Amino acid sequence: MSVKYLKYSLVALSLLVGNFSDGVAAIIHVPAGHETIQAGIDAADAGDTVLVAAGTYRERIRMKQGVILQSAGDHTKGLLGLKRAEATIIDGGGNQTDQAGVQMAAGSTIDGFTITNIGQYDDATWNKHHATHGEQQSHAHIGQPGVAGIAVMGVSCTVQNNIVHHIGYSGIAIRGEEGKECSPHIYRNICYRNMGGGIGSMHHSTAVIEENICFENFYAGIGHDEASPSVINNICYENIRSGIGISEGSCPVVKGNKCYKNRRSGMGIRTGKNTRPLVEGNICYENSMAGIGVSEEASPMIRKNRCYKNGRVGIGSSTHASPTIINNECYENKAAGIAQASDSVTVLISNYCHHNKAAGIAFATCESGQSTVMNNRVIDNEVIAVGINSGWTVSLSGNEMSRKGGLPPIIMVAKGAEATFTDNIIRGDGVAGIRVAGKVRAEGNKFEATSLRKVGPPSNAIWALPGSQIIMIENIINQWRHALQSDEAVITAVNNKITNFHRVAFVINKSIQPANAFGNIAVSNNRKDKVVSIEGKIGIEKDNKLIPEK
Repeated sequence: MSVKYLKYSLVALSLLVGNFSDGVAAIIHVPAGHETIQAGIDAADAGDTVLVAAGTYRERIRMKQGVILQSAGDHTKGLLGLKRAEATIIDGGGNQTDQAGVQMAAGSTIDGFTITNIGQYDDATWNKHHATHGEQQSHAHIGQPGVAGIAVMGVSCTVQNNIVHHIGYSGIAIRGEEGKECSPHIYRNICYRNMGGGIGSMHHSTAVIEENICFENFYAGIGHDEASPSVINNICYENIRSGIGISEGSCPVVKGNKCYKNRRSGMGIRTGKNTRPLVEGNICYENSMAGIGVSEEASPMIRKNRCYKNGRVGIGSSTHASPTIINNECYENKAAGIAQASDSVTVLISNYCHHNKAAGIAFATCESGQSTVMNNRVIDNEVIAVGINSGWTVSLSGNEMSRKGGLPPIIMVAKGAEATFTDNIIRGDGVAGIRVAGKVRAEGNKFEATSLRKVGPPSNAIWALPGSQIIMIENIINQWRHALQSDEAVITAVNNKITNFHRVAFVINKSIQPANAFGNIAVSNNRKDKVVSIEGKIGIEKDNKLIPEK
């Protein structure tokens, strides 16, 4: 080998070794190498790890791009989080400044710290609002400026395995910037007793918020303001407002979360038609008010959730909300499985509402509400299956609605309400299948009583109260004492089939307009039985047939 070739080879080898050495990430130790965490970060380059020994560090931190800040230790569990996170504490001193406990940088990671005492935690205020279920809290946007325990401002980064508590604002605050990527991974943190939310995702953030535990925070466990993160498999409980709060035009994907024992709702969705989250596959139980509550014109998709044992309703809609509610199971709630109020516009499809303390599906009095109710199972609720109060226009088709025992009707339609029933199964006991004071059109339904009750309290497939308006077409009615009993109502009954009734299928008393009853068939071997009995203005009564049972 020539001297010249050997010289060039050695130069190339030295360059290669030099370049490889430059790419090796360093580990910087605190306090062994640097007394403070910030000094260790300042000495680090992108890709380096600042490894911090257990202890309390009374400082606030600014991360550098690409630097990893990690507590020393492994993944051994402690009392609340990781043992190393519990033992490695960043204490902000409690004084009011504009610097977060930890300010994240692009590509940086913080892993395994306790961050506390940033700003002023107010125990007396926390206790007051906890006791009053947040009813006296201001109706504030979660995006208000404040000093967070960990601040993620317009960057993508990783925040994992931390414990953030007793902060004067949100525990972890994520704020995006329009036109700039802000997709941090917020993973397996514990946020509690903070004076804002546990985790707040705001202003165009598209974070992934995953497997965190958020409890006893002043507002929501996880809150949204004009943001669209993915919120996956988190646990939120005992927060003063919602476990997960979604508002101000946010459109997150919220899946697989567990929200329980929050002082208001498991999930609260509100503020504007552009608030359109997908809420899917979550469990919400034992919350003081609703499992999932929707209000203020919000328009979520709510599907495949389980909501049970909540203080009021499983899923509730109010104040012009327009949710689509599909394939949810709502049971053992203290009022209704699914409830609508104050001029909402709802779509309910293929939900299962059972064993609720009052109604399976309820519509509270309003001025002008609308709902489409399709293919739901509403069974074994303690008082009624469906209750429709004044102000509602409701279309019900393909549903199974039933209850057993007692005197309440299966369905109630109040004065000032309008309901259309098409191709439903209405089964059970009580004084009526549908008790009507408003307007009802019933077409192609099957009314099935448990047994024929010839005496005692009323037993009518439809019981029309004074002033009501009823249209019955092509229904099949079995084992009700009367297919219809009406007093001072407006009646049209056409082409219905009635079996196993008592004496008269259609009892129309004091008709206030001429009744129309024709083409109806009643099956009976007793020739004294009648298809129609009309007192008052007769109207049209023809082609009704009493035929013998085969």
